[in-house]
Amino acid sequence: MTDVLAPTPAGIARAADLLRGGAVVALPTDTVYGVAVSEREQLPTLFALKQRPVDKRIPMLVADLSQVTGADDRARALAARFWPGALTLVLPGPEDTDESQAFRAPDHPVALDLIRATGPLYVTSANRSGEPETLGADDVLIAFATDQDELAAILDGGAVPGGVASTVVDLSVTPARILREGPITREQLEALVDLVP
Repeated sequence: MTDVLAPTPAGIARAADLLRGGAVVALPTDTVYGVAVSEREQLPTLFALKQRPVDKRIPMLVADLSQVTGADDRARALAARFWPGALTLVLPGPEDTDESQAFRAPDHPVALDLIRATGPLYVTSANRSGEPETLGADDVLIAFATDQDELAAILDGGAVPGGVASTVVDLSVTPARILREGPITREQLEALVDLVP
């Protein structure tokens, strides 16, 4: 049975304990609700819950740039200007791999409090792959009504506004490139970093 937790210190602490214990927890962001795990090894559980292809990448939500490894001067400049908010930064992974990792700091106080308690979280939208996004705790309960054992809890931060997905900038290359246009424009980005034309 999925617990619905209030966005109080006790509720946030419970959600953090569940995540550290390997559970899947839903949380509000500045656009939609997401489902989260705290470790890469738990991603298959997240993919199974969402019925999502395992080859898709999952971004990490962070509280600020101090929780990000591999940040360069470009990342620092962009995060200082646009975080928390609608900008996702793709950074190089470990040197011995070709992998990269996307990071974003959501502009939602409940999400930020939880991430400060747990550290970075792997988060994807709290809906079945291809189904409507969820904008409140009740929507999440409905979306995963048949999977209440797999979704341990929902941290109820109230209704969220939906909206346009974040701008995604790839900083694993030089010059940087925009992978997805969103609320933050090319002109705003070009004021801070060099972009592929």
